[in-house]
Amino acid sequence: MSSALTDLFPHPIVQAPMAGGVSVPRLAAAVSEAGGLGFLAAGYKTADGMYQEIKQLRGLTGRPFGVNLFMPQPEYADAASVGVYAHQLSGEAAWYGTELGDPDSGRDDGYEVKLAVLLDNPVPVVSFHFGVPSREVVDSLHRVGTFVLAAATTVEEALAVRRSGADAVIAQGVEAGGHQGTHRDHPENDGAGIGIGLLSLVAQIRETVDIPVVAAGGIMRGSQIAAVLAAGASAAQLGTAFLATPESGASDLHKQALTNPLFARTELTRAFSGRPARGLVNRFLREHGRYAPAAYPEIHHLTSPLRKAAAKAGDAQGMALWAGQGHRLARDLPAGQLVHVLAGELAAAQTALTAGGGAR
Repeated sequence: MSSALTDLFPHPIVQAPMAGGVSVPRLAAAVSEAGGLGFLAAGYKTADGMYQEIKQLRGLTGRPFGVNLFMPQPEYADAASVGVYAHQLSGEAAWYGTELGDPDSGRDDGYEVKLAVLLDNPVPVVSFHFGVPSREVVDSLHRVGTFVLAAATTVEEALAVRRSGADAVIAQGVEAGGHQGTHRDHPENDGAGIGIGLLSLVAQIRETVDIPVVAAGGIMRGSQIAAVLAAGASAAQLGTAFLATPESGASDLHKQALTNPLFARTELTRAFSGRPARGLVNRFLREHGRYAPAAYPEIHHLTSPLRKAAAKAGDAQGMALWAGQGHRLARDLPAGQLVHVLAGELAAAQTALTAGGGAR
């Protein structure tokens, strides 16, 4: 990573921007204050909601932080398949005593307005998910002093990030919790074995593009951070590890589910949003995942009232319990303390690696 960007956060630890109310200002502030890079998630928020969170975060810390934006989605969903899925979910709506959401509630997540806010009120770092911003957008952010990152799940996507002029690529392995940051959603790729593991992805990207790599996907321990740094990454991005902290905005049900034996594994599913996302396997995922169409954000809007009703009812079996493959390693530590623990584990792992190399 460029020295200027690295200097923003002493520890190579980035807190992933988790949309849906998880990455709140107090979480980002705690991570940044501890020497990592805290992130706000602008996804699913209004532009004013994003701006208010930025103001709140600036009141909590003077250290650098980032804001994540969702790229607008192309219109390729099959309306008929969305209607069929809505019919299949009618029983869920009746069970929870709510209505299904309007699938046509918007596709661009307020992208242009949010960009305007970030250009008028620059933040240190902006990252992008679900695609790559134009070169003009990247250049405009650079002009106001903002570093730009974008997610990639393949070498081809990393090349697109490089062409955009971004400062670094976030290599998202298939182990990652929440939504895969694929630039285009290809339903034909659904199925077992699809997706690249993080270490392989980092190595492939490092040999193909000449910009720094931030590694993301299933990282829960400092020893894993050491592994991705050894593979060529400049920093590691952790989501599920910070989801369990008291500062995160995740519900108590979600936090408890991470280590609850009832939720033994994760799967990539379209059940809740219409886009592949990794979550803990619960009843809703098992019953509806196989039928959910490739229709994002239509399915996200459709199921939003169901997810909220399940959370209100205290029913984790109906919630979107996003989590990475390392979820069982979650630790109930304050976010700042977790950064320090991870940094200590990283240092110990690197020392052991150096000592082992020297012994040979």
